[in-house]
Amino acid sequence: MAKTLFEKIWETHVVKTIEDGPSVLYIDKHLIHEVTSPQAFNGLNKRGIKVFRPQQVVATVDHNVPTIDQHLPIKEELSRVQVETLKKNCEEHGIELYGLGHPFQGIVHIIGPELGITQPGMTMVCGDSHTSTHGAFGAIAFGIGTSEVEMVMATQCLMQSRPKLMRINIDGQLNAGVVSKDIVLYILSQITASGATGYAVEFAGSAIRALSMEARMTICNMSIEMGARCGMIAPDETTFSYMKGRKFAPAGAEWDKKLAYWKTLFSDADAAFDAEISIKAEDIEPMITYGTNPGMGIGISGHVPELNEIDDKEKASFEKSIAYMGLEPGAPIKGKKVDYVFIGSCTNARIEDLRMVAGFVKGKHKASDVEVWVVPGSKQVEKQAIEEGIDKIFEEAGFMLRQPGCSACLGMNEDKIPAGKYCISTSNRNFEGRQGPNARTFLASPLTAALAAITGEVGDIRDNYAAVKN
Repeated sequence: MAKTLFEKIWETHVVKTIEDGPSVLYIDKHLIHEVTSPQAFNGLNKRGIKVFRPQQVVATVDHNVPTIDQHLPIKEELSRVQVETLKKNCEEHGIELYGLGHPFQGIVHIIGPELGITQPGMTMVCGDSHTSTHGAFGAIAFGIGTSEVEMVMATQCLMQSRPKLMRINIDGQLNAGVVSKDIVLYILSQITASGATGYAVEFAGSAIRALSMEARMTICNMSIEMGARCGMIAPDETTFSYMKGRKFAPAGAEWDKKLAYWKTLFSDADAAFDAEISIKAEDIEPMITYGTNPGMGIGISGHVPELNEIDDKEKASFEKSIAYMGLEPGAPIKGKKVDYVFIGSCTNARIEDLRMVAGFVKGKHKASDVEVWVVPGSKQVEKQAIEEGIDKIFEEAGFMLRQPGCSACLGMNEDKIPAGKYCISTSNRNFEGRQGPNARTFLASPLTAALAAITGEVGDIRDNYAAVKN
């Protein structure tokens, strides 16, 4: 019987199916951080039990750690308490922690892949919605709540209902200046922020297969923004080449054994999906959001929708959104002044993203009235950026290369955008107050963000694409 990629992995991890109910799903790898784990550990301690399989748990600090002077005691009280609590809990339960100062510390969804922890065919969970990132390797990966974090700690299993299945095909050749962030923002603009609710989404097609692993991670990362339970891409030679030789990837005979299995992880030609969408890569232009959810996006040459272009039941929320953003219906987005540029987050803080930005800004300088924060996704990314001289390029351009963490993606630490100011951000969410109280966020690709940093306004990278290629 023909099966999808999702079905092949799901069926091998179901421990038990409850009649007319969810399945008990075995979890291969559990990722934890300082924000959503304390209550789960407290639950275990109250019950007098230990983490069941600590060797299958990976811990790091990322969400609200400072991104400046990480060698000093943390000033912000909540962050300090959470980081110290995670350290204490990991020591008590025998879990290895990649804390501040550790060479493997970083955003949980960046360190997993770069260390070879994330592998095809796995089930992976974390108390963070963007766990879908790991699906780029052909894994079933999704975020869970704190009570579920405790459940996995205690049993290495989770109660889950099987989602419906959707495939989104992107075929053809991407236009100059269009990158993976533009692909996923385009999909969101077409199907809305709820268009994949209840589905596990597989991304497929020639344009997807042509992408690097970093680019695939960006797309799967934001599958959650369309309501999906998880996002996936079938592993291929690009996947295997990326993984080989990484710290915790299999080696020797074990590599050969795992590779043989990984090569079976694809959707069979006649596998059935509950929904299927096809998109031409040529139709995608550089994208940017104008509203307060990631589905409110337009091509950079477009305009904020007119009221008559909005469905009646969405008009009230649309008007509230653009009022918050200080925009007018029908106004172009191109040329809009920005105050801050944030390049980072689990969506776009990998070495490929930093190289992309450095390639464009080399020899240029930021606009005088724009503040630019570049936050690498991990100590490994930071180290590589320094070794390649990317830090010097940023310094000469007037950019600030900070230290690893989630930073201004969600503004849990000091990295907040001031009220009323506009930030063009490579992160994944533009909700009201996401980057700070009353902050206004445009989501865009690293290239579009880099252009705004130099010019001080929203622009079309295609007008400057020759500079990108040089």
